Amino acid sequence: MAEADVKRVLAVLPQTQCQKCGFGDCAAFAEAFVAKDAAANSCPPGGALVAARLQDLTPRVLPALVEVQPSRAVIDEKACIGCAKCLPVCPIDAIVGARKLMHTVIANLCTGCELCISSCPVDCIVMEATSQGAEDFAHQLLEQAASNSERYTTHQTRFSHERSIDADKPIDLSQVDRATLAQTVQAALDRVAGKN
Repeated sequence: MAEADVKRVLAVLPQTQCQKCGFGDCAAFAEAFVAKDAAANSCPPGGALVAARLQDLTPRVLPALVEVQPSRAVIDEKACIGCAKCLPVCPIDAIVGARKLMHTVIANLCTGCELCISSCPVDCIVMEATSQGAEDFAHQLLEQAASNSERYTTHQTRFSHERSIDADKPIDLSQVDRATLAQTVQAALDRVAGKN
């Protein structure tokens, strides 16, 4: 598989990282497309626009794509419990919020991937149809592709780091400078004492 071919395919994708194609992200789809394991009509957010661009990259005859109505996630802010389970699943960080506080979707960043829906334990996230047609939505996603890709890379980096930190793993105190540890603990105690 030629890396240049994969890059050409990636260049025509909207970079939503939605997994609606059946692959883990847009890069995995591009690799599968080049290996002839994925069809051009497998990118629902990109619709007919992306399917046509992918068709131009291959001599294969590919079936037409069934267009879907574009939608975006909306959080019922009154029902949101602030569990933050939606944050790690949004591939481009279109959801903002903090634990035990209300969350919201940045509408113009949401790609309609629907990955957040199943993560919500109180079902406060719903998909609402946009007023855009499928082709207009695809054009907008393609205009945001570079930004989506950058946001995805940042998201992956941050959450892979957070997953690597094991909160249940005991700290090996033999590797900690005792003077620094004592100063840190004392500073925390002073802050707590100052709040009383």
